[in-house]
Parts: sequence; C-alpha cells; structure tokens
Amino acid sequence: MQSRWDEARARACVVEWGGKGICEDLALRTYSARLLGADPALVLHGGGNTSVKTRALDLFGEEIDVLCIKGSGWDLATIEPAGHPVVRLSPLLRLRELGALSDEAMVNALRQNLLDQGAANPSVETLLHAFIPAKFIDHTHAVAVLALANQPEARAILENAYGERVGIVPYVMPGFDLARAAARAWEERPDVEGLILLNHGVFSFGATARESYERMIALVDVAETVIEKRRRPASTPWPPSAPSIGHGEILSTLRGALGRAAPDQVPRRWILDLRTKGAAAAVASDPGLADLAHRGVATPDHVIRTKRAPLVLAAPTPDLEAWGRVALVAARAYVEDYRAYFERNAARFPGGKRALDPLPRVVAIEGLGLVGLGANAGAAAMAADIAESWAATLLAAEDVGRFRPLGEEATFDMEYWSLEQAKLGKGGERRLERHVVVVTGGAGAIGAAIGAAFAAEGAQIALLDLTDETATAAAAAIGREVLPLACDVTDVGAVEAALERVCARFGGVDIAVSNAGTAITGMIADVSGEDLRRSFEINFFAHQNFASAAVGVLRRQGLGGALLFNVSKQAINPGPDFGPYGIAKAAELALMRQYALEHGGQGIRVNAVNPDRIRSGLLTKDMIAARAQARNLPAADYMRSNLLGEEVTAADVAQAFVFAALMKKTTGAVIPVDGGNVGAMPR
Repeated sequence: MQSRWDEARARACVVEWGGKGICEDLALRTYSARLLGADPALVLHGGGNTSVKTRALDLFGEEIDVLCIKGSGWDLATIEPAGHPVVRLSPLLRLRELGALSDEAMVNALRQNLLDQGAANPSVETLLHAFIPAKFIDHTHAVAVLALANQPEARAILENAYGERVGIVPYVMPGFDLARAAARAWEERPDVEGLILLNHGVFSFGATARESYERMIALVDVAETVIEKRRRPASTPWPPSAPSIGHGEILSTLRGALGRAAPDQVPRRWILDLRTKGAAAAVASDPGLADLAHRGVATPDHVIRTKRAPLVLAAPTPDLEAWGRVALVAARAYVEDYRAYFERNAARFPGGKRALDPLPRVVAIEGLGLVGLGANAGAAAMAADIAESWAATLLAAEDVGRFRPLGEEATFDMEYWSLEQAKLGKGGERRLERHVVVVTGGAGAIGAAIGAAFAAEGAQIALLDLTDETATAAAAAIGREVLPLACDVTDVGAVEAALERVCARFGGVDIAVSNAGTAITGMIADVSGEDLRRSFEINFFAHQNFASAAVGVLRRQGLGGALLFNVSKQAINPGPDFGPYGIAKAAELALMRQYALEHGGQGIRVNAVNPDRIRSGLLTKDMIAARAQARNLPAADYMRSNLLGEEVTAADVAQAFVFAALMKKTTGAVIPVDGGNVGAMPR
C-alpha cells in the first residue's frame, strides 16, 4: 500500500479552509481523513474514525485544549471540517478516573462537552482517542490487517509481523472499557506507532497528520506483504460458472423470493446490487462457500449493514422458476435461523431486545457473486461494498491460516448495541422507497416530470428514451442513481433488453409507466396508410411491447406492482384533424383495460392517466396554434380552455401518475388531468 499524501494539496487545504476560519490542525486532519476514506481497502461507508488534539476558544475567549473527533453520520471519504465536532478535552480525561461508565452516560458526557451543541454526536470511540495522548490518531478497518487479526493465533501472527511497532489489544466492545484497555496498552509501550484491536481494526498515531496517515499506510503494507508471501495459487472455480442467464432475470427471481419470504410487517420490496468480479466472484466460486459464509463478519462494525452471515444459494439453473422456488425455501429458512439466533442471544439481556427484521442483507450465489440488499440503491451498494470487503478479508485470512472472526454472542451484542443502531439514522422512508420505476419517453417533458416526481417519493428511476444522449441528459437533471437507457420502444427486442438492464441494476421492476408517444395529425379520410400505421406502431404497439415485457418481470417477481399508461383525452374525446393519434390512443385505452382484466389476480394494478394540452415536444408551439385554430380559439386561450381556467403542466400529469401508483385498491381506472373537460370525462 502506497501513501497518497500530496504536500501541495495539503497546503492548499490549509489555505482554502483557513479562509473560512478553520485552524491548520483541523484542515490537515480533514485532508488526511479524506485520504483514508478514499481507499475502500481501509474504510467503507462511515467506518473508521479520525481525531486531532488542538486548541480552541471557549465562550470567554480563552484558549482551551480540545479534541476534534469524527462525528456520527459523517463519511471519511467526503468529510468536511464540521465533520470533526470539537469537544473539551480536560473533562473527557477525567472520565478515566471512573470505575465504570454506561454507554448512555458516556454519550451524555460527550454532548455536554461539545463547544457547539448543534454538532453531530462525537464518535463512540471518542474516549479512546482522548485517553491516548498522541496529537493525531487514525482508525481504520483495513482488509489486510483484519485478515491477520481474525485468526485463531492472531496475536502470535501479529507479533511476528510487526515486532515492537504496535500494541495488541484483545477484543472489547467499543466504548469506555475499550478506551481504557487501549490506553493501558499504549502506556505499556508508549513508543508504538499504533494499536491493533483483535477482530476489530487498527489505530495509528502521529505528531502530525502526515505522520499518523503514513504510519497507517505502512502498518497496512506490512499486513499486505505477509498475505502476499503466503497467498495460495488461484484454484479452479467451483461450481462451474452460472449458465448464460441474464443477471436481470436472476435478480428479479431472487427479489421475488426474498419478498415472498418476508414475514408480516417486514418490507417485501428491496433494491438489489450484484457484484460478480474480484473477491465477490472468488468467494462465490470457492468450494467452501457454505462454511466460509457462516463464520461471521470481518469486523463487528459491519454487522448492522450485512447481518452476521449472508444467505447462500445454489447456482442458478436454466429453469429459473424452479431455482426461484429453491431460493424461496432457503430465504424462509434464513428467516427462521435469524429468529432463533435472536432468541438465543436476547435471553442474555434483562428486559430483552426488540428484534430487527430477519431478512438477509447479503446473498451469496454459487458461481455468480454477492448481492447487497437495501431500501434504496445507496443502501444496497453499501451492503454490497461491505460484502466485497468481507470476501477479500476472509480469502486473505484463509491464505494466511484460517478466518475465525468474533463468535455469535459478540456479534449479536454489536448488532443490537443501541449506539451502533443509531448509525442507521432516524428518518422514515419516503412513500415509494424500495420501488423501481421505469418510464418510457423519459426525456420528453412529461416523461422527465414523471421521473422527477417518482424520484422525489424515494423510488429508483430508469428512464428509457430513443437515444443515449437524450436519456442521459434527462437522468442527469433528476439526480444520482437514475439509470438512463436508449430504447426504441417499437422494437420488442430492445424493450426486453432494456428491462433486463433495469433488473440487473436495481433487482426488478415495481411500477412501469408506458409514456412514449408521438402526435400524428390530419383528417382521417386523408391520412396515408403509412402515417396511420406509424401512429399505431408508436401509440399502440409500442405500449404493448413495453407492457408485455414489464408484466413478464412483475409476474416473475410475484410481488404485484403497477402498470400505468399515458393515454390522452383523445381516446375519449377526439378532436378534429387528430384521428391518426386519437384512434391509436383509443386502442391503447382498450389495451389498458385488457391488462387490468387479466392481471388483477396477480396483484398488478393497471391504470391510465389522460392528460390534455401539455406543453411538450409532442404539443409544440406550432401545434398549439394549429389546435387552437381547429377549435376556433385564440392561441392564448387554448391552453387554459377548461372548467378550471388553468393551464395544466407536465408536473401536474406526473403527480397523477404518482397518485395512480399509490392507489392500492384501484385498477382499470382513467384519471383525467385536463383542468376539466366534460367531453373527456370517462364516467
């Protein structure tokens, strides 16, 4: 492992943040913390912590000793100076005089001594950083070090690798007791470069930010060298690679099995993130996967993201329906095993514990890879990232000797530790979190508005449009984790390929919005057969192509869902010179009703939204003028010629689609979004 310290960049950070009133110590602390956070071999997703002891002004303008320590909820990769809350140091040092200190009292003491009461809670390992007098302290969960620290003979291996360079601390739960144990280890050998906590991680110390950071890199490099010298030759993958089934098909089948295995009161929908390369592929192809998977987590900090063990499934077979049934049985068994694990361990606590949901957060599929589960794409990626780190750690540990992490009781104590649970956040889920929404015509005014409206409700969005450029631009306008896909919806193969990619990215589909269309005008007696066929190809057959493929995914999952059509008021209230468009839309309305009739028994709700007079690429300025003339209206009045006298926007239409998706007991309905048009009222 190589140092990434850049002195010029470090000085630039001092200047940049110094201009905002940040002292040099904290500026360099932030810079080096980011260097650690940028390397997934060191820390992942809020893991690890960093601190610096410096001086600050109190309320009276007097300089006092303070500890700036990473705050709860901050990620080292993106941390700002504010991510290191400032705590009075002297009161923290006095806490060591106590014989015992509960977690609640510790957290209270930390908050009482914040200089800014609005700051985040200081790390649960604040006292460890306080009790060791080094100016800069770094803490990571480095993969290589954990591979050595999770061995039956870990102490001997570490002493042989590091000699006198580090102190070794037996595993202790984070908090007051660990802080005292680490301080005692440092006091026995105050010249060490750092400490290694068995089954947990590694600390480095320094008089400067650079020294502490580069000591961390050097300590990790030692572990990497030990592993490399003992690395076994790569073995032939086992079992054979999974058959050539699309990843999207596999994931949507798995997603359905997990959803159906969920007990009452547990969410049935999860976003999935598949990893099929590197350590994920290697561990999934290891003959000992079943044993390795149930050994435990590489560091207890990870258990809240991944649970203690993944669900292990056999390699997918060409008969995916049969494989899905096997996966369902396995998922239900996992649920029962987790419940038993909870009951065994909760009995040790007076007053008991409240069980978390029993579904896995990681699935290991033989011959394929690792799958992370989460309420959204970010959470699923987090679980998958940690699963990859776990895989890399255990494989390296097996090269050195035997991967033996903490046992069940210690892992349970961390999983159900109130301070660890606090890391998961307190906010509730948005209404459509866990849902995957696919929108065709996603770059048009209405399609983009639909995507944005569903994203605001917490859904994962895939936007399909005719070209990569238009889809990508529309996705970028909505924000992160929107999947843009080029797709000609008149091409059955292109539609099926697009939905396969959506399922491969997010795990499945929950809400399919068939929105793409084009306006072809002219008197019906005069329209050419070619134009009429083109209108039907886009405004009817394309909807059938998309609906058929989407329903195929929904049926495979077995979780129900919503199929929504943008029909247009023309289907009910035709306008002059709009026959080629309106007749195709009338056929689309009939298509919607047929899907509602045939798939209600599978929990698939099928509804239509009928907008009218929406400014878009379909209804251009020139077309507005032409339609106004056809209705003998001034162009200025045409857009608000309705009962409410209000112009209807794409955002209004988008909200109707959200409403349709949220209606749990309605199917076959038509929702007008036209400001009020008696002729277009469906009932």
